[in-house]
Amino acid sequence: MTDPRETEPMLDPKYDAAGLITAVVTDREGMLLMVAHMNAEALAATQASSEAHFYSRSRRRLWKKGETSGNVLTVVEMRIDCDQDALWVIADPAGPACHTGTKSCFYRRIEGDRLVAVG
Repeated sequence: MTDPRETEPMLDPKYDAAGLITAVVTDREGMLLMVAHMNAEALAATQASSEAHFYSRSRRRLWKKGETSGNVLTVVEMRIDCDQDALWVIADPAGPACHTGTKSCFYRRIEGDRLVAVG
């Protein structure tokens, strides 16, 4: 281990070429809610407010989860992986995490070439 990101106690996210880092979001019980991306601005806004902010690649702008629906994600804890290129956001959701109205964005199981609703 020669990379200081893996040994030093300093937050130093390794953003990709687009300036983004992947953020995996679960609730306190570990249910996978969603996967999104953060840039430095989104990470700073999340840390400052304790409400999840992300960078929308499709809209090309910062967005606060729940800014229109009210289904905010209140951050309980954030963890970063060993080489600091992925985040785990543990949050209390104020409602469905998915824009479809489902609790999780991962509401379908793949069965061959078909998708089957779960839970």
